[in-house]
Amino acid sequence: MQAKQPKRYLITSALPYANGPVHIGHLAGVYVPSDIYTRYLRLRGREVIHVCGSDEHGVPITIKARQLGITPQQVVDKYHAIIKDSFEKFGISFDIYSRTSSKIHHKTASDFFRKLYDDGKFIEKPSEQYYDEEARQFLADRYITGTCPKCGNESAYGDQCEKCGSTLSPTELINPRSTISGAKPVMKETSHWYLPLDQYEPWLKQWILEGHKEWKTNVYGQCKSWIDGGLQPRAVSRDLDWGVKVPVEGAEGKVLYVWFDAPIGYISNTIELLPGDWEKFWKDEDTKLVHFIGKDNIVFHCIVFPAMLKAHGDYILPDNVPANEFLNLENDKISTSRSWAVWLHEYLQEFPGKEDVMRYVLTANAPETKDNNFTWKDFQDRNNNELVAIFGNFVNRAMVLTHKYFEGQVPQVGTLTDFDHATLIEMKEVKTKVEDNLESYRFREALREAMNLARLGNKYLADTEPWKAIKADEARVKTILNISLQITANLAIVMEPFMPFSCAKLQRILNADSVMLQWDSLGCATLLPVGHELGQPELLFEKVEDEAIAVQLQKLRKSKEENEAKAAAANAKVPEMSALCSFEDFQKMDIRVVKILEAEKVAKSKKLIKMLVDTGLDKRTVVSGVAEHFEPTDLVGKQVSMLINLAPRSIMGIESQGMILYAEDATGKLHLMQPQVEVNNGGKIC
Repeated sequence: MQAKQPKRYLITSALPYANGPVHIGHLAGVYVPSDIYTRYLRLRGREVIHVCGSDEHGVPITIKARQLGITPQQVVDKYHAIIKDSFEKFGISFDIYSRTSSKIHHKTASDFFRKLYDDGKFIEKPSEQYYDEEARQFLADRYITGTCPKCGNESAYGDQCEKCGSTLSPTELINPRSTISGAKPVMKETSHWYLPLDQYEPWLKQWILEGHKEWKTNVYGQCKSWIDGGLQPRAVSRDLDWGVKVPVEGAEGKVLYVWFDAPIGYISNTIELLPGDWEKFWKDEDTKLVHFIGKDNIVFHCIVFPAMLKAHGDYILPDNVPANEFLNLENDKISTSRSWAVWLHEYLQEFPGKEDVMRYVLTANAPETKDNNFTWKDFQDRNNNELVAIFGNFVNRAMVLTHKYFEGQVPQVGTLTDFDHATLIEMKEVKTKVEDNLESYRFREALREAMNLARLGNKYLADTEPWKAIKADEARVKTILNISLQITANLAIVMEPFMPFSCAKLQRILNADSVMLQWDSLGCATLLPVGHELGQPELLFEKVEDEAIAVQLQKLRKSKEENEAKAAAANAKVPEMSALCSFEDFQKMDIRVVKILEAEKVAKSKKLIKMLVDTGLDKRTVVSGVAEHFEPTDLVGKQVSMLINLAPRSIMGIESQGMILYAEDATGKLHLMQPQVEVNNGGKIC
């Protein structure tokens, strides 16, 4: 029985985590396929919204903020702006791109939790957790380091050893210590709320394993593995000061676990987009909800979030979750920490006007059912051998020949040969083939079928050779070029979901618009009427030269070398201690806490920053050679440690009256020496 056509579609894309920019792995896994699907639905005239936003809570954000000496809000503000701008320039057509630090999200997530809490859907239970007595806070797993019990790595985290890859719990670490204070943590009792996933296990078995056998095999298989292994209650709160506050009396210092609040972002984004009309997209059974995610998010979107929605009771459930696998880079796993990635914002700067080239390559090489690999050589080959040599070459030849022989007007079609009929039949069939694949989330195959239309056009021109036939049979050439132009017009329709910038350009070349080129007319042989004035021929694509590829490969080699150097430095012995000084020498140093009031880079210097500081005794100027480590705006307002009785020294004509103190980590990165709590300016360090 044919499935009922939904009245509307709600498309969600996984919320990118705002502790860094997005890279091509994110694009291939989530954002390119979700955009293709959304654009396709819009072309079909369907009612659809596509929502997304930055995921801005959780421990990694707080760690990043601590490393940079700034607030978590400053971290997410920076990366939210970069991510949002990158998506817009790359053509990802969200109806809204918001963020989870917004007021509307905090209210939506808080209300969602409170509804489940009031309905008795959570269980509350105590547990023992590591606590830093010096910092006076419970420690998330990433705030605990120690020796890995598996490989002996002395810098393993409380959740994972990055040297051997083992998954750990904090209590397994040997000699654990807090990364905040360096102190040895103690076990202390705390209490949290849990979503009892085990209670939803029978329902999930029926809903997924029986009701959604059409899901992709990688998605269905992972869900089955989790369910067969037995589900356990999962904490929905944690001890942290960054996130959505738990809206329960006595829950001070607790926030919603990021896995719980992040998917609610889809709802809050919809409310922000359609404040008076959002419920039909989330509470009407005639809406089809589709989540686009990467494989690391399958359990949250197929098991946990549906359980949350089921517990709430008012919301529809996802119809499909077409998760992709991972994309590797040059035969190595993409890693943000190692900077082994192709960052979207950098690509847009280094390859201007080639948004569609990356969209094409990532779709043609999409990791739909297994991990796949991106190489710059393949990027170059697909651009030069497919987009330039097939798609672009066909369009250019059809346009140039029409201008040369018929003054740029669509010629009259004459008597059709069997070869013409066969070509037109193939052109007509592309609509069904592409639609069937897009409706089944087979974007790679859909693109292949769409590109086959360009291959068909190229072959048609090569076989009919109108440049030879023009002298003997002008009527025949008119037919050949009419058919070639109709194929070109069909390409402007069928390629639009995949390559929107190029298709907008192609429409301009054809002097056609979206009214003439509608999806429902795909496959039609009369899209361009006889006598229609074409635009001027223009190359759709240009070659990517070897030099451009060499630059990208050199960037990756440099990243690898820098990471190897960092690893060597981290494993190196601690440098020998400096020569001993007497206690009397130490007493001469007056080190105090000061506040940086102003900061600016020193003109004609790459390293120097000039700062005005409040020492509690006076206000004075200090010059530091730290411009390669800090932006001036990141320093303003910070309380830092300073040697205030250092003899004044002239640096580039500026009198520096003291020395700000910094600490260098194993990678050579400098960090501010800051008090854990705000103190009076001028407070003496002793």
